Amino acid sequence: MDKCTIKKAIFAGSFDPITNGHLDVIRRASKLFDEFQVGILVNPNKKTLFTLEERLKLVEECTKDIENVKVISFEGLLVKYCEENGIHALVRGIRSAADVDYELQMAHMNRELDSSIETIFLPSNTKFSFISSSLIKEVLYFGADIQNLVPKEVLRELKIKMERKEI
Repeated sequence: MDKCTIKKAIFAGSFDPITNGHLDVIRRASKLFDEFQVGILVNPNKKTLFTLEERLKLVEECTKDIENVKVISFEGLLVKYCEENGIHALVRGIRSAADVDYELQMAHMNRELDSSIETIFLPSNTKFSFISSSLIKEVLYFGADIQNLVPKEVLRELKIKMERKEI
């Protein structure tokens, strides 16, 4: 595959919630492609803090200034979505060696399912290397200040959920 054939890519996840680490990967990766999709996975078996609609809205708000980003949701296998939408690159953020092990297994499986899809690993910015959505929710529950870890839009919505005792 020559360098001109990969025009569309996707960065997929639950984004529950989107963090500054996610945004860093989105901003950096979006510069590499004509169209960069942020794909929010619909997994009915996974309990999320934010509904799908809330996550879509938050990711759209947080990425509205990035011209080539398109926020979508999908159900089922990511590879199948890519096949149906002409996407040939998956972007994955890597924070640690543990991420590498897991993401490499996923990349091999995706390649086995569709050899035309490439996985691109993008190392996180070191200042975001410890951030995960689940850790954000956990420390917030105990009253930690997370304003440097999530976008202001997310912080606003997390405070609302705290007030409603949803966290």
